[in-house]
Amino acid sequence: MAQKFGGKFSPDGTSDTSDTTERGAFQGAKVDPVGARANILFLPPIPMVFFALNDGAVNLILALVAAGVLTLAAWMLRGGLQAEAAYHARKVARRPSIPRKLFASALTGIGIALAAFWSEPGLVAPILFGIAAGGLHLAAFGMDPLKDKGMEGIDTFQQDRVARVVDEAETYLAAMTDAMKRAEDRKMELKLETFQATARDLIRTVEEDPRDLTAARKYLGVYLMGARDATVKFADIYSRTRDTQARADYAALLDDLSDNFDARTRKLLVDDRSDLNIEIDVLRDRLQREGVHTAPAENT
Repeated sequence: MAQKFGGKFSPDGTSDTSDTTERGAFQGAKVDPVGARANILFLPPIPMVFFALNDGAVNLILALVAAGVLTLAAWMLRGGLQAEAAYHARKVARRPSIPRKLFASALTGIGIALAAFWSEPGLVAPILFGIAAGGLHLAAFGMDPLKDKGMEGIDTFQQDRVARVVDEAETYLAAMTDAMKRAEDRKMELKLETFQATARDLIRTVEEDPRDLTAARKYLGVYLMGARDATVKFADIYSRTRDTQARADYAALLDDLSDNFDARTRKLLVDDRSDLNIEIDVLRDRLQREGVHTAPAENT
């Protein structure tokens, strides 16, 4: 359904805090990691099937299998590109458990080999075409991340706990986005995106230092669940009644949540800096006891 964009320069727009809201929302905007060059790979299997309709039962089955393999390869590639983007977006991340891009290259080679066998029976030509297609696919899209990033010195058990909490938090944020679509209010969508960007800052902070989970768990669990429930109720009420008071109350709630989540993130960063200073002081004391002279720390 088409919806009117509301903003500062729209006919019914205002010059109040909406401009700040829009800027804040775009701070968390991301480019789709998939892109047209990956999506276009879903197209070749379609004409392959149509060309084989009048080519006999055996060739039709072979074409269907080849088309299915190529479609699976394109789907695996989408997942691999999304997993790679999520990996690079985080300072601390584990490598993808399944090398989807590598599997996509292999499946592409198999699919092209089957398609070549359909048009030119034999072994040499299909194998050569398959190897060439798989190699070109791998050269075009690259390999999956093959090692963990920033995991040195991190307790894996604690990291697993963080991963579960983060997955739950992302589920709440996604549910809020889906619910807000029913309200059909672009300004409120932008305000929600601003809060979500603030919440994801807290999520990234906890991911980078799992020791912060205890202090942030209530925010990523109870508070986000409450925010999701409030968003669902607001979307239901506003989509039916266009109640301006409900809209104002919900906007105030998002502002309060953004302020609190931002304050919690800054508090965690300050605590992390304090922990670092303590470690530095302890190390300096040990060095001095062993007769090693160190330069005085600069005030920052």
